[in-house]
Amino acid sequence: MVKKKEMKKEIYKYKVLNFLTRKFELKKQEPSLDIKEAFHMFAKGGEYMSNDQLLGFMLEHQGDKNCTLMDLEVVLLQIAGNSNTTSREQGLSLMEFINFLLLDDFNGPLKTEVHHDMRAPLSHYFMYTGHNSYLTGNQLTSDCSDKPIIEALQQGVRVIELDLWPSSNEDGIKVVHGRTLTTPVLLTKCLESIKKYAFVKSDFPVILTLEDHLTSKLQAKFTEKATQIFGDMLYYPKTDYLTEFPSPESLKNLVVISTKPPKEYAHSNSVMDKGSNNNHMQNESELSSGEEEELWNVELPDSMAQLTTEENNVSDEDTNICDFKPSQQNAPEYKHLIAIHGGKSKGSVKDRLKADSEVVKRLSLSEKKLKSASESHGKDIIRFTQKNILRVYPKGERIKSTNFRPHLGWMYGAQMVAFNMQGHGKSLWLMQGMFRANGGCGYLRKPEFLTRTNSHEDEFDPRRTLPVKQTLRVNVYLGVGWRSDFGATHFDLFSPPDFYTKVCLVGVPTDCVKKRTRVIKDNWLPVWDEEFEFPLTVPELALLRIEVKDKDKGKDDFAGQTCLPVSELRLGFRSVALHDRKGKKFKSVKLLMRFQLEIF
Repeated sequence: MVKKKEMKKEIYKYKVLNFLTRKFELKKQEPSLDIKEAFHMFAKGGEYMSNDQLLGFMLEHQGDKNCTLMDLEVVLLQIAGNSNTTSREQGLSLMEFINFLLLDDFNGPLKTEVHHDMRAPLSHYFMYTGHNSYLTGNQLTSDCSDKPIIEALQQGVRVIELDLWPSSNEDGIKVVHGRTLTTPVLLTKCLESIKKYAFVKSDFPVILTLEDHLTSKLQAKFTEKATQIFGDMLYYPKTDYLTEFPSPESLKNLVVISTKPPKEYAHSNSVMDKGSNNNHMQNESELSSGEEEELWNVELPDSMAQLTTEENNVSDEDTNICDFKPSQQNAPEYKHLIAIHGGKSKGSVKDRLKADSEVVKRLSLSEKKLKSASESHGKDIIRFTQKNILRVYPKGERIKSTNFRPHLGWMYGAQMVAFNMQGHGKSLWLMQGMFRANGGCGYLRKPEFLTRTNSHEDEFDPRRTLPVKQTLRVNVYLGVGWRSDFGATHFDLFSPPDFYTKVCLVGVPTDCVKKRTRVIKDNWLPVWDEEFEFPLTVPELALLRIEVKDKDKGKDDFAGQTCLPVSELRLGFRSVALHDRKGKKFKSVKLLMRFQLEIF
C-alpha cells in the first residue's frame, strides 16, 4: 500500500514538473491566432475562461457532447492548482488553456470506446491479423517463441497464425517455420499464452489460423490439447459447414479455429489397422523425407530468397498433410473444431475466387498474387469478400520480415491482411494506425460499398478516379515533450534540434499525397502554425500519417510518428501523441493539431 502511494506521488510530481516546464516554454512562444480566437470567443473577450465557458468550448467547438463539468473538475484542479488563488477563482488563462488542449484524456484525436455495429457476419470486418505470429525476427533463422504472440495480443491483434509440425518432444507437435533454420517452440506453451492474454486488450474473438502439417493422430492430439487448455473458451461450430459466418459480437471471449479441413479417405482404416504406433512413426518419416528436397539452402543467401517465392511456398497455412497422404485416417474431433474453413490452394485465382452460394470459406493469397489478380479480377475479389474471408500474406522474398502496404488488401475488401508484427516500419505504422479505430478492439466494420451487393455498373473500383467526397483540413500548431523523452544530445551535440513535421494522406491511389511543414531551427518547442488541405475521394479507407524529424546534413533523425484513421477523427483542437518506431507511445511527445472536415 505504501509503495502504491509513493508511486502515485512520483507520478504526480512528474506530471507537475512536466506541466510547469511546458508552461514556462510556451510563454516564450506566440500562440496561434486560431487558438487565441477560440479562447477569446468562449471567454467572452475576457482574460480568463471560466469552468462553464470551458464546458461550452468542449460541447460546441470540440463536439464532445457527453462532456460534463464533473469530467473537467480533476484536470482543472491539476492545471489551476499551480496558479495563484485569484487565477484559480477566475478560470484558465490563455497559456493554461493551451496546456489543457495538450491533455490526451480530454482532447485525444480518436474515440476510445467500441462504436461500430459488431452484429454483422465476420466477413463484414477488417481484422487485425498477424503472420507467422510466433517468430521473433527474420523468417529464416530467428527463434520461435510465445513472446511475440503475447505482445501481439496485448496490442490488440485478433488473428494469430501457428505453423504446426510433427515433433519428437513431449507434445508431439512443435510450432516452427517449416523448411527453415528457425528454432521451434512447444505448442502447449503457445496455446497457454494465448489463453492467458487473448482478451486483455479486447473481448472480441481471437482467431487461430493453422498451417497444418500434422498426421491424423497428431491432429487428434492437437484437438485434445486445445480443448483441455481453452475449455469453454473454444468455439465449436454447430454445423460442419457454415452458410454465413457468425458475428464478432456473438463470438466475444471465444477462440475460433481456422484451417483447411482434413479429407476423408475410404481405405484409411485398413492401412491404420496394420499397427498404429508404427504407422504413426512411418507417416512422420515419410513427411520428413518428402520435404527434404525443399529444405533451405543455407550456404547461399541468394538461394534463400529464391526458395521463398510463392512457387515453392505453396503451403502457406492452406496446406494440410492429408492432401497428399491418402493412407491416413481423418480425425473427426479435429474436423469439428474448424469454424472457418480454408479454401483450396490450387487452381487459377479466378476459379478460387468463385463464391459458393451454399457455404462460406477463407482463401489465402500472397501479396504478389493479390496484386496480379486485382489487375484483372478486382471486382471478383470484392464480390468474394462480401460473404467469404480473404487473407493476404507477405510474399516469400520478405526474409527480413518486412511488410507490404496494407491498402493493397483493404481496397478489395480483404479482411485478414496478415503482417509480420516484428517488421517495424511505415507499413506496420499504417496497420497500427488503422486498428486504433473502433476503440482498438481489433475489428473494424468495412465500408458499406465493400459489403453491399450492387449491379456491375455500381461496383466499387479503387483504381477509378472518383469525385471528391470530403476535404480534410489539418493544422499543425506546435510540438512538446522531446526534452522530457530524449537526451539533451540525442539529436544534435551542440544545439537544439531542427524539427519539421511530415503530414501524409495514405489511401486509394488518387487520395495519396505528402506534405510537410517548414523547419524550425534550434528549438525544443517548435511552433509551425501551418495548415494543409487533403481532398478525399474515399475517406473511409484514408489514413493520416504524421511523422516528426530533425533536419540534419545527412539523414534526418526520427523524432516520432503516428497514424490516424481519417473516418474516426474527432474534429477541433486535438492533442496527438506520437509513438516510437515500434509503435510504442512516448510519455510526453505530442503535437497540438486541429482537424476540420468539409463534406460535399
